Amino acid sequence: MTDCLFCKIVAKEIPSTPVGETDLIYAFRDIAPTAPTHVLLIPKEHLASSAGDLGSDDGPWMADLFVLAAQIAADEGLDDGWRLITNVGPAAGQTVFHIHFHLMGGW
Repeated sequence: MTDCLFCKIVAKEIPSTPVGETDLIYAFRDIAPTAPTHVLLIPKEHLASSAGDLGSDDGPWMADLFVLAAQIAADEGLDDGWRLITNVGPAAGQTVFHIHFHLMGGW
């Protein structure tokens, strides 16, 4: 998707601060963090606009995302706990329509 902000980040057309990566998932620091640790995890392909578009065939990359999130949380020292959040639609605060998850912690 040529006009998608996150697709441009994955393509390295827009700079980001990487935190972790797999073959399927890219994780980078949020440019406007709302927690001491605020990382975005996105599929490298534009697979869905939000969690509302997911189906049963999305399991493999979702599993990869959750494993990477846990690794990043451990690397960031979030031993006391962390959140993994996704927003669905503008009314929920979604502003980029490429499915993504916010890993937040460190309060």
